[in-house]
Amino acid sequence: MKNLLKYTLASAIGTLVGMGLLFGLGIGGLILLIAVAASSGDSGPKVEDKSILVLDLSATITDVKPSSTTAEALSEALSDEDRSTTIALRAAIDSLEAAAEDDRIVGLYIHGSTNGTGTGLANLKEVRAALEKFRASGKEIVAYDMSWSEREYYLGSVANTIVVNPLGIVEINGLASESMFFAGALEKFGIGVQVTRVGEYKSAVEPFLLTKRSPESRQQAQKLLDDIWSDFLVVASKHREFSPEQLQGLVNGQGIVMAEEARNEGLVDKLAYFDEVVTDLKELTESDPDDRTFRQISLPSYAGVVENKNAKANKDSENIIGIVYAEGEIVSGQGTPSQIGGDRLAKELRDLRLDEDIKAVVLRVNSPGGSATASETIQREVELTREVKPIVVSMGNMAASGGYWISSYGTKIFAESNTITGSIGVFGLLFNVQEIANQNGITWDIVKTGRYADFETITRAKTQQELAINQRFVDLIYERFLTIVADSRQIPKTKLAEIAQGRIWSGEEAKNLNLIDEIGGIEEALYAAAQLAELEDDWKVEEYPRYPSLEEQILDKIGGIRASAPGNQPDPLTAQFQKLREELGILGSLNDPVGAYTRLPYNFRID
Repeated sequence: MKNLLKYTLASAIGTLVGMGLLFGLGIGGLILLIAVAASSGDSGPKVEDKSILVLDLSATITDVKPSSTTAEALSEALSDEDRSTTIALRAAIDSLEAAAEDDRIVGLYIHGSTNGTGTGLANLKEVRAALEKFRASGKEIVAYDMSWSEREYYLGSVANTIVVNPLGIVEINGLASESMFFAGALEKFGIGVQVTRVGEYKSAVEPFLLTKRSPESRQQAQKLLDDIWSDFLVVASKHREFSPEQLQGLVNGQGIVMAEEARNEGLVDKLAYFDEVVTDLKELTESDPDDRTFRQISLPSYAGVVENKNAKANKDSENIIGIVYAEGEIVSGQGTPSQIGGDRLAKELRDLRLDEDIKAVVLRVNSPGGSATASETIQREVELTREVKPIVVSMGNMAASGGYWISSYGTKIFAESNTITGSIGVFGLLFNVQEIANQNGITWDIVKTGRYADFETITRAKTQQELAINQRFVDLIYERFLTIVADSRQIPKTKLAEIAQGRIWSGEEAKNLNLIDEIGGIEEALYAAAQLAELEDDWKVEEYPRYPSLEEQILDKIGGIRASAPGNQPDPLTAQFQKLREELGILGSLNDPVGAYTRLPYNFRID
């Protein structure tokens, strides 16, 4: 199929260039040729008998279905090599569950990544659950890594056989969250910072005011890490011959375990080189010893097989459950594809609410929050949808602050035990450049018709009266936040005030506090939506927002094809600069029209 497409496209493009479009084939003709080629012959990859499904941990498993650029789509179409570096969470789960029942698949190979996995903790937990089902089918799982780190081991420990390179290590030294603080640099360069906030634990502004964590920030971060780490200990020891307590003893005693000792401690089953693992997998698949490798199919490729199968199975159902992905920073307006634009997501929800074919909605939230007014815009549509049809919220890696705001009116709320949520608090962040400008001979003079006409200027610090106005608005937003949660979750406001205060919680703690309903992932949320809508087994899924097809991308960007270079692990210094750029880059998303934000601490990360 790919060869046919390759030769067809090569011929078409060569003709276009050689004849200068003289015969009017044009862009439409090129798109038509692609469509014809794509629909002819066999569609999708083949699964050979006695194949191994390969899960490469260097691939990132994301909530949103990956949307290829025109260049990437063409590159994949014209190449025999599978270059997928991301896979959608639902596709990964469906593929693993299908493979467990597929007689052509005899086992699963988990290939570790020296660069680590970019998959979030909650997504890892959902994939781990699917891997458990695969193991329960009786099929063999083999996992190999040059060196194992916690995130990789979280998945790899499900294997029947865990292998590490003889010169490798198993890094089981715990979780850490390191925050960057800019207060000293801002003071040095003359950048003024003023804040207004509500919530004892609302630490999002601390990097701009302090040089280290406040006691409250440290307390909540420690509790969150402890909850997530407890889950890791239980999961990692499930199929091993040690208890969570024994594993914690190893963490405290060594942390970095050499290969030989890792085998002695039961962290791995054997030491081997990659070629030896390949030989073992050849035996499992009954491949010819002289073959280059064992019979295999990658998880992204197999996902295409499963997708085609599911599409045919569900095509006759008239009942649709719409999954809406809300991933990224919440901003006012439309936002970018990597952000949650308040107006854009609200319209998406409104369209689904008014569509009679949509019987239920699953809102998948993976967001640290952001603009308060954008969060309110989205929340209103969630509330209106709940009045006419079920809208089930599935929290991903994080759904905190504004992410929780937009989730609160869900008919039912699911989260994983290691989801980061809560953070019910509000802040305002006000910068000014007066000092640095004056140091360089720059001054301003203003004429105005009202006392507060220049309220939004950054050329000077805010007056006490202006700060009081901003604080009153922040207080108003916080009160609105509390009212929404108290009403939607049926929690008395006095009790809610005790657990709010901007504090972040793990999904497990959130369930105990009634901030969510159930521990579970996106699949559980889907089945709950079907049950609430009384659809039984007669339903199919459609995902939103929709992404343009290859033909649409070519029509839109026919002249803008660029090759993308594969990512490499940066050196430590470059990695730190990248973190700094990410931290400061978030300031660009602070576009709330009234300057009030419901957001997690900036780039809260767990390593």
